[in-house]
This record gives sequence, structure tokens and C-alpha cells, in this order.
Amino acid sequence: MGEAQSDWKTINTGSSILTDKHKVIIIGGPTASGKSGLAVQYAQRNNGIIINADSMQIYNDLPNLTAQPTEEEKQQCPHTLYAILDPAEKCDAAQWRNLALKEINRAIDTKQVPILVGGTGFYIKALTEGLSPLPDIPIGIREKTIKLQKELGNPKFHALLSEKDPVMAERLDPNNTQRLVRSWEVLEATGKSLAEWQSLPLIPPPENLEFIFVALMPDREILYERCNKRFENMVELGIVDEVESFMKKIKQGIIPEDASLAKSVGYPEIRDYLQDKINKEEAITLAQQKTRNYAKRQMTWLRNQVKPELILNKPDLDQLIKIIKN
Repeated sequence: MGEAQSDWKTINTGSSILTDKHKVIIIGGPTASGKSGLAVQYAQRNNGIIINADSMQIYNDLPNLTAQPTEEEKQQCPHTLYAILDPAEKCDAAQWRNLALKEINRAIDTKQVPILVGGTGFYIKALTEGLSPLPDIPIGIREKTIKLQKELGNPKFHALLSEKDPVMAERLDPNNTQRLVRSWEVLEATGKSLAEWQSLPLIPPPENLEFIFVALMPDREILYERCNKRFENMVELGIVDEVESFMKKIKQGIIPEDASLAKSVGYPEIRDYLQDKINKEEAITLAQQKTRNYAKRQMTWLRNQVKPELILNKPDLDQLIKIIKN
């Protein structure tokens, strides 16, 4: 995918639009690029429903830190898959894909236009390109695996996985609890390494769906300025109190320390401020830098992993409508 243009022009990559399939619009892009606002505009004009494709916004905590849609935005058009999971729960690409397909089919049945919005590239790729066929894991094996991991801690748990499944253990970060647990439970449930499952042909997306991918790719300086300002706005909206409440729930054992939300951009810096490790100004500056770094990684992923039908330098409803009608 090419670089975004500095004069705010759009790029039409010329993908053909089929008419015998149900259109599913995907608005992707880095954080703070204006995805949500553009999606709301289109949904209002075209009876759309916005489906969350962000791995953090699926949780029902830290709404401001994870930049979930505001109540005002939710009143303007239907939104779904936002804040539906407890922070103690885990959600991977396969689970999200199943949820998203249910919402897409529901939208089609009710004559609504499904509009997926988010920056979690792996989720979007799982939906549009397919996933390796993975088995359902019995709840008993999952609970037993989680208990073992907690008893041993990641270093010992990783070492034990290395003995049983050296191929997967070599691929994994020894500190990535979620992926370690996943690899172990798949091996326990099936007798086969997760690596073997991942080598199988992908389960393709439903044939009746046509994905129209639109990427928002602002100029870097403009995007970085938006990242900085948005985090300042988040502080004004009360993210310090959000993180403090979240930390209390961890201390009380309500939420596990390795909960996915604890990896939210900006969370470690606000946590460190609340623990008196840094002052508030340092926390904001560091979090802004982390936000810019995250946006940069997202843009790199988009350039290397997808070929959108349309690339926009700024939210442009007219261009979005035009590419979808063609």
C-alpha cells in the first residue's frame, strides 16, 4: 500500500466491487486518525451499524483510555461489540471473528449496512482472509491450564512447555501469558502442537460477503499532533480515576494482573504516576510518546499487510460513499 499523500488527495486502488454479495465496510487506520467519526457519518446517511474491531474496546472497563465511542456517538447510530466483555475474560482473533460474523449477519438480515471500525489489524485480517482451524478447548482443560500457569509463573511454565512443545515454546515470548496458556491447552486438548494447527489451510471468510476496506492514513505530523491532543483530552475526561479504579480491582483479585486491558496504551504510565514513580507531566509525555509509537506501528502494518480499496489522508465522507457505490 502506498504512502498517504500530503495534499489530502485520496488514492483509489481500483479494486472491483461485486454486486452479488453483501457489502461489509471496514474502516481501518491508526489510533486518532478519525475512524470512528467517519464511520458515524456514513452510518447516519446509509442505515449503518458500527461493529467494533478493536481488541481493547471490546472490554467494559477503561472506556476513555481505550477511546470507546461516546454516548453522543452511540445515540447517533447503532454500535455493537463495544464493552461486552469483563476485563477478566480473554478474547482472541477467533472469538472476535465469530462475534463479528454474527453481528454482520444480523445487520444483513435487518437491512443495515455493517461497518467494522478498529485498528486491531490481526482481527481484521482474520475476518477477511480466514483463520487456521483450531479446536474448541474444554473448559476443564482451560481452567486447569490457567491454574498451572498461576502456580508456576511464566518462566517455569514456559520451561515446561519447552519440554512438551519445543517448536511453539521457541516462538513465544516467555512473558506472554495468554499465548503460553493457549499453546499448552491446545496441546493438552488435542495432542497436537498449536504449530501443527496453524500450518493447516485457513478457513476462508463466508463467500456471500464482500469486504470494502478503507484506510485512514493521515500525514505523520498531523497524526502525531492528534495523538498528543487526544491523550490530553483523555486526562480531562478522567482516565486517571479509571486506571486507579482498575488497579484496585486487580489488588482485590477481581481482575488478573495480566488482563488484556492492562496492556492498553497509556495504562502503564498512568499506573506509574499513581504509584508515585513519576509525576503527572512525565506520565502524560511518556504516554503521548507511546501513543505515537503505536500509531506508527499500525500504519506500518497497514502498508505491509492489506490492500485497501481507498486510502484517505483525512475523513472524507463523499469519497467513502463514492467508492462503495462504484
